[in-house]
Amino acid sequence: MRENLWANELKEFGAVGPRRSLSEEAADTLREFILLGKLAPGLPVPERDLAEALGISRTPLKEALRILEIEGLIVYGPTRRPRVADPSLEELAENLTVLGALEALAGELACAHATESEIGRVTELCERMADAPVQTDPLEFFGWDMEFHQTIVRAARNAPLLETHNLYNARLWRARFISSKLRTGRDSTLGQHEDIADALRHRDAAETARHMRRHLETAISNVAKAQEQLKRTSDTDGT
Repeated sequence: MRENLWANELKEFGAVGPRRSLSEEAADTLREFILLGKLAPGLPVPERDLAEALGISRTPLKEALRILEIEGLIVYGPTRRPRVADPSLEELAENLTVLGALEALAGELACAHATESEIGRVTELCERMADAPVQTDPLEFFGWDMEFHQTIVRAARNAPLLETHNLYNARLWRARFISSKLRTGRDSTLGQHEDIADALRHRDAAETARHMRRHLETAISNVAKAQEQLKRTSDTDGT
């Protein structure tokens, strides 16, 4: 019975509204549940139960699951039954290493191509995160964090880089969310944001690239720490 608690919580969360397509709304809701751990890694998510909990038909649900599959949040087994992705730390680290190289290149190129408005936006987001109270909603803070990085990548003015970054970043939504909300590493993360923004303001390509790469290396460490914390919590609950 405990495995189906998420279905009841989804029903209480509310049916999908009409403002956007049903599939987009469903993907948004499921993404939030996955990021917040309400749908645990490795958990099977039967399409019929999901559709009923969200109050939609199977067709838009399938499209929502395809969106989340592209983002690396949902995976399908040999029987094509969906479950929440549960990548290994090694797999996450390999992808984050590639993402770090991409963002380092983006930072380098942004120093040459970013407008003053874009640099101002990066600075604004950096200050907003630094001034945010501890009780700030984790998803809202994560949104600012991702916009900080994506603004720099867009400012690189390199379409293949942007496309490749979007692909890898989508695979790593949950890992980056875990890193973003880890309170023990938050001061370090914010300090790195300031270093990135300062180097970008000075249009120092080498320093911007170095800080961007270091920032993603910290994300790998944060994910490892978070997984260890979850393991300790699980072990404690099981005793």
